[in-house]
Formats: sequence, C-alpha cells, structure tokens
Amino acid sequence: MVGESKFSLFGLINGLILCCIGIATVYPILYILAISLSDTASVVQGHVTLFPKGINLDAYMEVLKDTRIPRAYLNTIFYTGLGTFINLLVTSIAAYPLSRPDFIWRKYWMFGIVLTMFLNPGIIPNYIIVNTLGLTDSVWALVIPNAIWTMELIILKSFYENMSAQVREAALIDGASEYRILFNILIPLSKPALASIGLFYFMGHWNSFFLPLIYLNEQSLYPLQVVLRDMLIFNDGSGTGLVDAAALAPQSKKNATIVLSMIPVLMIYPFVQKYFAQGVMLGSEKG
Repeated sequence: MVGESKFSLFGLINGLILCCIGIATVYPILYILAISLSDTASVVQGHVTLFPKGINLDAYMEVLKDTRIPRAYLNTIFYTGLGTFINLLVTSIAAYPLSRPDFIWRKYWMFGIVLTMFLNPGIIPNYIIVNTLGLTDSVWALVIPNAIWTMELIILKSFYENMSAQVREAALIDGASEYRILFNILIPLSKPALASIGLFYFMGHWNSFFLPLIYLNEQSLYPLQVVLRDMLIFNDGSGTGLVDAAALAPQSKKNATIVLSMIPVLMIYPFVQKYFAQGVMLGSEKG
C-alpha cells in the first residue's frame, strides 16, 4: 500500500519482547542439556554455560540403569494416556448438553460449574473422599477426581455452540439419536478443539507430581515427576543407586532425567500444532 511505513515502533518493541521471551525459554533447556552431556570435571567446576564441554553420555546410561526411572517413565505414560483419554471423553459428553439452548436448567448448571473455579473444598476433603472410595494407591485416584477441568469444558462448549445448527438438524431428520450425533458427527468435527484441550490435559497429567505424592504410597507406583522431585530435593543419594556413583556428578544425572522427561512432549507437540493453531481461534468465527 502506498505510503505505508515498513518500520513501526510497535513492531520493534514487539520483536524485542518476543526475542527476550524466546531466549528466556530456550536458555534453561539448552543449559540443562549441556549439563547432562558434559564431563564430570567441567560440571563440578562450573565451566558449563550454554554448550556441553567434553561430550559424555554416561549420565544417561546411569539414569537408564536405575530401576526407578524406567518404571516411573512407564507409569507416567500410562497415567497420562489413560487420564487424557478419560478427560477428553467425559468433557466431550458433558459439553454437548450444556451447548444446547433447550437443555433444562442450562444456566443453573453452568453457574454451578463456573462456581467450582472459585470455590475449592481443599486438599483434606478431597483426600477424605478419595480414601473413603478406596481409590488410594491406584491410578483412579489421579484420573477420576480430575476427569473434567472447568476451563476446558467451557472451551469445548463454546466450540459446540459455534458449530452450524443445520448439521444437527439434518442428522435428526435422518433419524440419528443424540448419542450418534455426538460421537459420529460433533466429535469428529471438533478435532481442533479436542487437540487444544487435549494438549492442556496431557501437560497437566505429565507434569503432575502433587496428586501422586498425596494419593500414592507405593514407590513402585510413582510417576516420573515424583521420582525427579526426590532427586532434586534429596541430592545426597541416600537410599538410591542413582547418585551413588562417584564417577558422575549428581547434577548430570538430574539434568539427564529432566531431558528424558521432556522428550515425549517435544515429540507430540509437532503433531498437535496444526490443530492447536486452529483451536486457539475458538469463537473468533462462526459457521
């Protein structure tokens, strides 16, 4: 366009802010990776900054040799997979009637659901309920109490509302039931929304350590984040074979475990990104 300036102060400031955010995000990851790949002498002496010094994979070998890490890794994958599936299934079912204008007492249901975002009973009542139901020391204690997140339910409800009503009307004319409309029509058409909230559900389960710490007493059931927390806090290595070896610095093993915990997230995100980019625009366009 004639007369349009190619340079703007807003663009410059915005670019600088984004660069700072990018550096602040990438630097810790590169530092952790450099520590995990550096030799013991460089790590202990504090010479490692951004790039590894003396490539050494012994930290990863020691981490994988420890029996707790592979078991905790499999536990985390199982908890995250099952929890995300239940989250998406229950949220999809609950959001459908709430999106229908003819649903009885719809406004009151939504008021009660939104109210849960501000009124939380707390840890002790939740623990009493879970313990009374006999769910402690099981995966159900981690997935059932958190089957639905309020914000994700509202997002999916809004997506259903923005879909064309003609699709549902045509299905009803053809004799489809409400269950068939939901599972065969709405859910397949809701991939962007499901991918967006599914990513949040996935990250929430993968990074969860507080709930497993409360509800799980058996160490064999611990997820990776709980084991990693124990490694970061109790760094003396007492009672574990992970930090007993004198040939490697404890920092290298801790950071190697952190890097291994990030791999699934880095692998899954590229496949979800195209749907996530559409999902963040929920409600911006109807039709």
